[in-house]
Amino acid sequence: MDEPSDGRFALLLMFLCHVITALEVPLDLTQPPTITHQSPKDFIIDPRENVIIHCEAKGKPHPRFSWTRNGTHFDIEKDPKVIMKPHSGTLVIDISGGEKAEAYEGVYQCTARNELGTAVSNNIIIRQSRSPLWSKERVNPIIAQEGQSLVLPCRPPAGLPPPIIFWMDNNFQRLPQSRRVSQGLNGDLYFSSVLMEDSRNDYICYARFPHTQTIQQKQPINVRVLNMDSINDTMEAYFNDTDLFGEKAGQERAPTFMVPTDPISSKLVLRGDVLEMECIAEGLPTPDISWNKVSGEIPSMRASFLNYHKTLRIKDVSEADAGEYRCTASNHHGTVHHNIRVTVKAAPYWISAPRNLVLAPVETGVITCRAGGHPKPNISWFMNGVPIENAPKDPSRTVEDDTIIFSEVQTGSSAVYQCNASNEYGYLLSNAFINVLAEPPRVLTPPNKVYQVIINKPALLKCATFGSPIPVVTWFKESRSSTLEGDPYVFHKNGALEIHLSQKQNSGKYTCVARNSLGISENHVYLEVKEPTRILRPPEYRVVQRNRDVMFGCKVRHDPSLVPTVTWLKDNEELPDDERFRVDSDSLTITDVTEDDGGQYTCIVNTTLDEDMASARLTVVEQPDAPTDLELTDPEARSVQLTWTPGDDHNSPITKFLIQYEDGLHHAGVWHNLTEVPEMKTTAHLKLSPYVHYTFRVLAVNGVGHSHPSAPTRQYKTNPAAPDENPSDVKAMGTEHNNLVISWKPLTPLQSNGPGLQYKVMWRQQDAETDWTSVTVANVTKFVVSGTPTFVPYEVKVQAVNAVDHGPKPAVVIGYSGEDFPSAAPDDVQVKLVNSTLAEIHWTAVPPKSVRGRLQGYKIHYRCERSRHRHTSHHNDQKIEIFSPNKTRGRLPHLHPYSIYSLYVTAFNGRGEGPATSIQRFETPEDVPGVPSFFRVVGSDLESLTLEWGPPHHRNGHLMGYSLKYQTVNSSNDLGVLEELDLPSNHSGVTLHNLKHSTRYKFYFSAKTLKGSGPALSEEAVTIVHKAMVSPQVDIATQGWFIGLMSAIALLILILLIVCFIKRNKGGKYPVKEKEDAHGDPEIQPMKEDDLTFCEYSDEDHKPLKGSRTPSSGTVKRDDSDDSLVDYADSGDTQFNEDGSFIGQYSGKSDRSGPRGHDSSEPPSPINAMNSFV
Repeated sequence: MDEPSDGRFALLLMFLCHVITALEVPLDLTQPPTITHQSPKDFIIDPRENVIIHCEAKGKPHPRFSWTRNGTHFDIEKDPKVIMKPHSGTLVIDISGGEKAEAYEGVYQCTARNELGTAVSNNIIIRQSRSPLWSKERVNPIIAQEGQSLVLPCRPPAGLPPPIIFWMDNNFQRLPQSRRVSQGLNGDLYFSSVLMEDSRNDYICYARFPHTQTIQQKQPINVRVLNMDSINDTMEAYFNDTDLFGEKAGQERAPTFMVPTDPISSKLVLRGDVLEMECIAEGLPTPDISWNKVSGEIPSMRASFLNYHKTLRIKDVSEADAGEYRCTASNHHGTVHHNIRVTVKAAPYWISAPRNLVLAPVETGVITCRAGGHPKPNISWFMNGVPIENAPKDPSRTVEDDTIIFSEVQTGSSAVYQCNASNEYGYLLSNAFINVLAEPPRVLTPPNKVYQVIINKPALLKCATFGSPIPVVTWFKESRSSTLEGDPYVFHKNGALEIHLSQKQNSGKYTCVARNSLGISENHVYLEVKEPTRILRPPEYRVVQRNRDVMFGCKVRHDPSLVPTVTWLKDNEELPDDERFRVDSDSLTITDVTEDDGGQYTCIVNTTLDEDMASARLTVVEQPDAPTDLELTDPEARSVQLTWTPGDDHNSPITKFLIQYEDGLHHAGVWHNLTEVPEMKTTAHLKLSPYVHYTFRVLAVNGVGHSHPSAPTRQYKTNPAAPDENPSDVKAMGTEHNNLVISWKPLTPLQSNGPGLQYKVMWRQQDAETDWTSVTVANVTKFVVSGTPTFVPYEVKVQAVNAVDHGPKPAVVIGYSGEDFPSAAPDDVQVKLVNSTLAEIHWTAVPPKSVRGRLQGYKIHYRCERSRHRHTSHHNDQKIEIFSPNKTRGRLPHLHPYSIYSLYVTAFNGRGEGPATSIQRFETPEDVPGVPSFFRVVGSDLESLTLEWGPPHHRNGHLMGYSLKYQTVNSSNDLGVLEELDLPSNHSGVTLHNLKHSTRYKFYFSAKTLKGSGPALSEEAVTIVHKAMVSPQVDIATQGWFIGLMSAIALLILILLIVCFIKRNKGGKYPVKEKEDAHGDPEIQPMKEDDLTFCEYSDEDHKPLKGSRTPSSGTVKRDDSDDSLVDYADSGDTQFNEDGSFIGQYSGKSDRSGPRGHDSSEPPSPINAMNSFV
């Protein structure tokens, strides 16, 4: 082996990057072979299938393959059953013709070689799977004493790989296991103590061989467990070869270990394997097993306790798991310990496996092979499958323990080196080539690749390159003006660019440039930073009743360029395949919910870049199930104890229990509520009544509602007893002047306490010192005492009586016999007028003896006979005012002024009214009048306005006249000086002269009596602006020139109509018949503008004249004789008769709210009317 020098060692440090960076050589470049796939080192084959031993490799030129078997060349061509796949080293051994697979067992190794080197596979040990039959044996019955320990051996045949053991019965059902009965790691079945129930004849041990998928079974074992107190000595002699009869076998005892049997045991385990330690103890009662590590802690994340704590398993064992472990078995009779010393060894494992090395000529590099293990592995180097000491010398190569250093390599230095690290527990073999190339850079990452990433997530832009010498990679963004460096960019040695927290501004085009001494190459990639996917409105916890609908929301926000996929899970599994589950874009709806639908629902929103999820629970509730197991205990004369078992609450806690009863004696079939019990109780002490045949049932109540009733209890009968109470609500009052009616609320059958329920009714006159009069009645609720004096107090009581005895002493109730009508009327009735609408009436109270009952008050009957004004109709409505019995005066409100009233007064009691007083009459004085019935402006001139009004409906006295007040109103709504004018009562209109033209006036109009003026009406009007606006309206209809003009127009229209008629009927272009045939019914055919001719009618014929308008005042009403064109123009139905005269509906007043014509300053005129018509 070549020796290293100090200078070369310095070069090793300088070119350490070659150890760190392993390059993937593109397959279009020459390279030594590399093993890409091979079978496992220990390869167990199924003897029923063809044997396939894998060996795949790459390289350029493509490798050639060969095999060795048991260290010698395996000539494939000589065995027709063995073929090698084309372009592959994989062997296929055909054993379908009956050949035995065991003939091909052995150690195989594959070799792949080309002109640049040779790679070799691991040593692959081929072994055939074996599942041997159970050896024939006689299994004797086992008789065990109850309480003793027992072991049923399995001892399966050795297989390859070892079988899986389990115990079953004849019906292929697994035998139940527990703390008392369990299977050991060796497959035996251990009983810490046997019970009588362990007796059976089908304890069968099964062995399953996984490779061949076959199951072998042991002969059934018959076990009988006996109570040995009944066995005599002869039985003991018969089974003298079995130690079954220890004196204390069936008694309780301290634990002892069945496995392991020694106080201390040891265990060897390899690093990375699974460590299993077992402690099984016998004892009575069954011992509890616990574990601890004497020299440290048991690794909780990798440790688990199996087989009812009897087995401690630690997976992925490390050197730290070595040490002493203790298992402890204990019951209340004692404790026993067992220590297990664990030693951890390690087969070789890689610390730094060799990596392929690509160097340019004259470059320097290293191949390192570092492995760990216990004991420390030996490192052996091979070159092209030959020990390196026997390989050709290479001056550029230096071997130093686990490292090969290459200095100033040349093209011929390419080769494949193998590193073998081995110790007594195994070996590692790895191939690594050195390939001497001179290649310009190339970027292996696909061009124009788009990377998408979520905001605040890392982005990794790849730039995989190859070149020899190794290229140097630089990055640019958008333009190549400056290289990227510093925060937020991180540059990896494999050329990748990383951004730890991507932001929107990081989006864009990136360029990576690879350079070495032989050239340059570049590639463009793109980064898109997207908005995160978030659930804005997650599903919420829902509580819903069964058979209702429920909806879970899942409102999502996502980047517009990403398409989200919403998935719903129930309890982390797919939703049931049920049409009741409807998934929409942002919700999940479940219709007709069932109890099985309860659980946790999760909304998962996925895009190609990220996901978000949220969960909520659905609780389905319904009425609770009915209670069960009702039982009556502790019977007594008037009580019983009721117990029950609650039913399922269906996710809604029970809040109370309702106990009901049925009285089979009095109300069969009718259930009554008896009492309620809180939810935490399932027992109730029920108080009962005598003489009832009880049947009880219980209902549970939760937040949803009542359960169905439970099944009823047996009937429980109570004995009769005297009544515990008397009738309630006892009353005594008369209905006639000579009787007394005694009434009461009867007892219920439950209150009767026995048969023969009756009522003893007793009464006597109060303060009369007479004996009680009594009568006993049944099935009634009142009794009438006749012949009593009028309105006299009586003492009354009612007592319940049944066949057993009388009820308790009844309470005394005071009542009065019947009332009679009062016999006297109030006296000295006087009327005092307070004002025109209010009168005060005075009277003298009636004597108490004349009341003949309880005085309830006085009534004043009054009515308005007539008004004192001749124009007002009579008022005949009768009214009544009622006053309390202590009053001797009262007021009559809301009277009509200036009217004549009559009245009389009566006293009344509970029976009715007594005689009336003599009729009194009085007159109400005058008052101010009411508002006038109407007030309006009916005429407007240049300097005058004409007003009309009507008298008030309520004159309230003698009408003395009217008051008219008015004042001007300017454009700013300021009021002028108020003028006042008194008008006689017999006038209904007035014309005001000498007013200002084109001025607005406001009027206030009211009526007057001797008492003053009443409320006023107001109105506004405007005088006419110019005289010209008035003159045409006066006589234009009587002017000759106007009559002649209208006649000429009418004649012209008549001639035109006749011409149109002749044209349409005798030769027109469109005869009526043809037009009807062409267009159908004109009432339903639409008309076009082009269809109208001069002679045809249109809707325009029925529209108002375009020049029509209302007068400027808008408030003037003219007399019926005042005809004018203005009035005609106001009509919406204005037309011409055939003789040329107007047809217009006359209206005396313009309607302000009606439609108006076009606004124009021109007054209406015949010319305007004609123009609007044409």
